[in-house]
Parts: sequence; structure tokens; C-alpha cells
Amino acid sequence: QVQLVESGGGLVQAGGSLRLSCAASGHTDARFVMAWFRQAPGKEREFVAAISSSAGGTYYADSVKGRFTITRVDAKKTAYLQMNSLKPTDTAVYYCATDLQRGAISDEFAYEYWGQGTQVTVSS
Repeated sequence: QVQLVESGGGLVQAGGSLRLSCAASGHTDARFVMAWFRQAPGKEREFVAAISSSAGGTYYADSVKGRFTITRVDAKKTAYLQMNSLKPTDTAVYYCATDLQRGAISDEFAYEYWGQGTQVTVSS
């Protein structure tokens, strides 16, 4: 079992920045993919970013490319999502996920473990 706890969400004005953290505990593995998804009110959950390992590749949704950066520190069992130039359309609950079982890295159904989410609200 793996437990994930997100933090760092909040209210920010458009153009501002936030850094989300995802702390993992339990049977974690540095080889696990770590990813961020988000779900806005009335919309389906969507892929934001993923990182395959500390030395591995990073992947981003087109909507956040160039503004968001995903990193991980395996010694701390923590993944981060640095979000810059935030827009009101970035408002959503942000979820951390890990342990990609099968399927595409952007497929929410491919992940085994999820956090409870953290709210990000961007005001105009």
C-alpha cells in the first residue's frame, strides 16, 4: 500500500504561482511514475503532468506546458508541481497519483494510488 498526501493549494491571483507537494509513504518505489491530475467543477479529471523517475522523462498536458514544472525528490518520497503564470482556467482540485500499472501515462485509470486532492483557486 502507498499513501499520498497533497499540500500547497490555495487562492492566488491570475499570473501568480503556487507549488504543490505530494508526500508518499508506505511501499513506495523510486521507479514508480508520479503524476498530477486535476478536476474542475463539472468536468472530468484530466492529466496535468508526470515524471517517470528522478533521471527520467517528464510529460505535460499542452494546456500547462511552459508554465508548470514537475519534479521529484526520491530521498524525501515527494513530488512537486511548480505552477507559474496561473490562469483562472487552472482552478481545480489537484490530485497526485503513483504506480502506473498499465496504459498511457496520461490515463487516470492506469494509476494504482491516489491522494485526497488539494484545491487550487485562481482569481481573475
